[in-house]
Amino acid sequence: MIDTHCHIDDPQYADGLDAFIAEQKAGGVEKILVPGVNEASIEPVREVCNRFRGYLYPAIGLHPEEVKEDYKEVLDRMEDELYSKAGADYIAIGEIGLDYHFDTTFKQQQQAALRRQISWAIDKDLPLMIHSRDATEDCLNILSKTSGIRGVMHCFSGSREIAERIVKMGLYLGIGGVITFKNCKLAEHLGSISLERIVLETDAPYMAPVPNRGKRNESRWMSYVVQKLADVYGCSEEEIDRQTTENAKRLFNI
Repeated sequence: MIDTHCHIDDPQYADGLDAFIAEQKAGGVEKILVPGVNEASIEPVREVCNRFRGYLYPAIGLHPEEVKEDYKEVLDRMEDELYSKAGADYIAIGEIGLDYHFDTTFKQQQQAALRRQISWAIDKDLPLMIHSRDATEDCLNILSKTSGIRGVMHCFSGSREIAERIVKMGLYLGIGGVITFKNCKLAEHLGSISLERIVLETDAPYMAPVPNRGKRNESRWMSYVVQKLADVYGCSEEEIDRQTTENAKRLFNI
């Protein structure tokens, strides 16, 4: 299994990190991708990925909830990082996107920040890690206006129609613990989506799957997501593991 979205730079993992990583490896996790969320996350993401080089892989991005008045200056400095010598290590642009759930004060700025970061991905030939919450139409509209993009719709939990639109754009769906939640309809919506367009993720430390919901999430718990996907696609858990791992390696070139 490959965890395509894990915030392992979060301070919650700081104590006992070596043992934690060993547990993930023992639990069948082959690689973990670590997205950035703002300028401040650049250093901790770099440090933890350098510490476990070849197992953890860094991404860089400005999360939509982090877009404020000074977003242009912040993006300028993040761009300098991306285009520096250290920038060669980044395997994706993310976590980026739109989020109108709590606040729409910086709605236009979020859209501008998304467009600019998409331009980085095109220029650097990197995939996107896309966050979209209560902003589906705007997000898909922006993405559809740029040819040549590739990436994953992180933490997907939308309808069959939205899933099909995303896949038709050449993007992947990131499936995590939400598919195991009691009232989640996601399992019903994936039937028309090719398994070749599915990647696994956790969004750890958040979104732990049942039976560990409410706990600090772990990459190895993707096994519960694999079990659910095996039911959805009517195949073995081994096939889900194999195909989603192949998908992640192809998308992120790892």
